[in-house]
Amino acid sequence: MTTKEQKKSKTLEVFSPYDGSRVGALPLQSAADGDKMLQRARQLFADRDRWLEPHQRLAILRKLGTLLEAEAEALAELIALEGGKPLTDARIEVTRAIDGVELAGKELLHVMRGEEVPMGHTAATSGRLAFTSREPIGVVMAVSAFNHPLNLIVHQVIPAVAVGCPVIVKPASTTPLSCLRLVELLAQAGLPEGWCQAIICGGAVAETLVTDPRIAFFSFIGSAQIGWRLRSKLAPGVRCALEHGGVAPVLVDASADLDAMVPALLKGGFYHAGQVCVSVQRVFAEQAIARELAEQLAAAAARLKVGDPSLAETEVGPLILPQEVERVHQWVEEAIAAGGELLCGGKRLSESLYAPTVLYDPPAECKVSAQEIFGPVLSVYPYRDRLEAIERANSLDVAFQAAVFTRDLDTAIDSIRRLDATAVMVNDHTAFRADWMPFAGRRTSGYGTGGIGYTMHDMLQTKLAVIKLPAKNS
Repeated sequence: MTTKEQKKSKTLEVFSPYDGSRVGALPLQSAADGDKMLQRARQLFADRDRWLEPHQRLAILRKLGTLLEAEAEALAELIALEGGKPLTDARIEVTRAIDGVELAGKELLHVMRGEEVPMGHTAATSGRLAFTSREPIGVVMAVSAFNHPLNLIVHQVIPAVAVGCPVIVKPASTTPLSCLRLVELLAQAGLPEGWCQAIICGGAVAETLVTDPRIAFFSFIGSAQIGWRLRSKLAPGVRCALEHGGVAPVLVDASADLDAMVPALLKGGFYHAGQVCVSVQRVFAEQAIARELAEQLAAAAARLKVGDPSLAETEVGPLILPQEVERVHQWVEEAIAAGGELLCGGKRLSESLYAPTVLYDPPAECKVSAQEIFGPVLSVYPYRDRLEAIERANSLDVAFQAAVFTRDLDTAIDSIRRLDATAVMVNDHTAFRADWMPFAGRRTSGYGTGGIGYTMHDMLQTKLAVIKLPAKNS
């Protein structure tokens, strides 16, 4: 069934990105269905006597972690099946999701903590006691992406559950099954009905929910074009967090350890076929080592096992849709025609697979140099002046994570200071992440800060209580 046909249908069919086989079918929900979900969530939040106590939420999170562990392998297989992520990496995603649930429980012990606000420092404030508390902000609407179909949902949904916000989540239409299973497991863990609801719908229905004034917080992971457009339509007072993509730069100087660097760049560039918002894409290497580095990367990339994501030996799986394979190939062809040198790859292996590709010095105006490719393509650019290389790295309107490889501490520190990024990895690839880290894009790459604890904080609001004390006896 084509995308156009699915729009007319009342069913969402889910296909394996690897071989196109039908994985499942789900009923599409309407705007009326979404309105009922939103009405239910709003009613739950409005009735403060029905708010879940912190100890209840902690118990639910602990039970959820146990349930996730019990079916970890099945979840990894589902991620590989519906999302095309190699099984080895899918298992890591499940482990991260379990860790994220545990982390939310730990954060809950202190993220809702208030503080005393001093009184009595002026005559007007004398005889008063003041303190703050933290309470949930309201209904959360989350719209997610395909590339981490379980862990992204954990990062958007579990903070809401932890702090006591009702949440409605729309998974990516290509990978909805992992999300639905998590919602089912939350119910099994004891989360009462209505506190976490998943909606399977098209973009128009999702936009109706996102722009409804009954939501209090909007969480979005996906394309910048859609995210910024939706943010512009939010009702007044609605907070949001947007996570978009980048064109991650890596700076390499001549002192760097090539033997240690190549495996790291290989993982950072070709993990999940490059379909990660902080994948290594642009490697700026000092002229003296640039060619050697590029050739080593190409030789290693050519040895990567590309194929069926359900096989343990597969290192690079499919792109999410056949049209993405075609788009990536067009970008590579454009770079080669403009003067970039193809060192390996540069070809379709099937309708769903693209060969890991390394390009040498494609022009700055090419799409592979200026836009997020979201595919298994890595480019190496020689430089003579480090500051000019940093200027090129900072030249785009996107900014997310960056990296520098060097054995020189002064170079590392100076590069951290000069690179325009929310995180700079030293002697590691740009896609490194731990789930308690702050994770965010700058400029068009995003808005707000992700990470379990940071998201929980954003889903809370501060309330001040000021108590006028009885007058002292004279």
